[in-house]
Amino acid sequence: MKNIVVLVSGGGTNLQALIDAEKSGIIKGGKITCVISSKPDAYALERAKNNNIATRVIPRKEYSDSKSYSMAILDVLREEKADLIVLAGFMTILDECLTKEYAYKIINVHPALIPSFCGEGYYGLKVHEKALEYGVKVSGATIHFVNEKADAGAIILQGVVDIEKDDTPEILQRRIMENVEWKLLPKAVSLFCQDKIEIIDGKAYVKK
Repeated sequence: MKNIVVLVSGGGTNLQALIDAEKSGIIKGGKITCVISSKPDAYALERAKNNNIATRVIPRKEYSDSKSYSMAILDVLREEKADLIVLAGFMTILDECLTKEYAYKIINVHPALIPSFCGEGYYGLKVHEKALEYGVKVSGATIHFVNEKADAGAIILQGVVDIEKDDTPEILQRRIMENVEWKLLPKAVSLFCQDKIEIIDGKAYVKK
């Protein structure tokens, strides 16, 4: 059974999707053992406590730079014996001291179809604003491994929704969360925990 540690910064809707998926048996071979928040008041911490999951708070503002912050998280991940780290609305770019130690063991969800509308500065509603500004006909979400560059790691799964004529960034965000993020993130976590993802030439493939 793999230890899953989830990193959060806000409301924790993706964390809730993972908790629900674990309870319903969708996630096989893994268990959420700890939730780490970058903010002490993140509602995600309540979600964890309500489900008897251990929590740790490592406030980002107490560290002068990304490297010192990533080192602090790294210490906790070692303590928690993390096999998989999931970034669920975690609003801090991690330093390579952490991403290299846990290469192909950190999963993130990005609310667009990478390589579109991604990279530094593309997060939250900004992603959906840009997609609608551009006039794309479909958008979606990407589940990918994390490396030292923002949104540049190997893609595991992608899912698509249609753009509707009257969409606002908020409406599009909700449609992508409900139809793609909350379904594909638990699926990717389960695939990882069952050793069903293989890396070939830096690309991720799901084993049949």
